[in-house]
Amino acid sequence: MKKTLFYSLVLLIFVACETDSYEKGQGKYSLMMADMGEVTVNSDKQITAFTTDDGDSYMLTSPATVQWVQTADTTYRAIIYYNKVENGQAEYMGFSSVPTMTPVEHWRIKEQPQDPVDFESAWLAKSKKYINLGLLFKSGYVEDTMGRHFISIVRDTILVNANQTTTAYYRFLHSQNETPEYFSNRHYISILLPQELPDTVCISMVTYSGTIERRFALK
Repeated sequence: MKKTLFYSLVLLIFVACETDSYEKGQGKYSLMMADMGEVTVNSDKQITAFTTDDGDSYMLTSPATVQWVQTADTTYRAIIYYNKVENGQAEYMGFSSVPTMTPVEHWRIKEQPQDPVDFESAWLAKSKKYINLGLLFKSGYVEDTMGRHFISIVRDTILVNANQTTTAYYRFLHSQNETPEYFSNRHYISILLPQELPDTVCISMVTYSGTIERRFALK
């Protein structure tokens, strides 16, 4: 069950965007932008285009190959580092994979660990297709390898409120999996929302400062 419903955080460590040393004035990276969005992959497993969460679409000036793209003719969620070019084109500077989780009914998961994380941010994509989380996970090395975390999102219930609006209640699950807590790693995670949106989504999670909730109005 853990293999199908939980995501392993050892695979979610982002690859840093490679940059040259700092340049004074208007250098290659002076105008670089960073947006979260969806990237389009062609039949050769190359990224050829992307659409940001703000709805802006760009074609790449040249196809990009990254290690984490494993499937052809599909889309991936990513943080895109780019420079704008003329006529709706963009020069890519780097990509960081963003894991996407689909909420599952709570009864499908027998064990529901809620080990704490450090919360940084949560926001709704302009498209209302995703809720994005910025979290810090405490990690360490075990026998010369990075410790492995497991994460998932469960849907506890959907309630009909007195005013006939609906609220979906999600919980963030996290297993520290006995990983040492020597240092913190930042991860961005996207939650894919259903096509039939409730009026409100409420997400709860356990942090080192206690349990928190964040609510998002979708309609």
